[in-house]
Amino acid sequence: MSQEAEPKKKSRKGASALFIPAGLFVGMGIGFATGELVPGLFIGMGAGFLLFALVMVLIRD
Repeated sequence: MSQEAEPKKKSRKGASALFIPAGLFVGMGIGFATGELVPGLFIGMGAGFLLFALVMVLIRD
């Protein structure tokens, strides 16, 4: 039973790592829109890391 759950667990962890580049792209878009690219990138990266950490805590078994 635990062998079947292991691939699904890794899949969820891998999918949650997508929050980091997604946050960068969202921050880049906001930065372009406001004329402040670098601060937008840092805000997006920070938000991505926060979401990644939150999801990792929530899916922890």
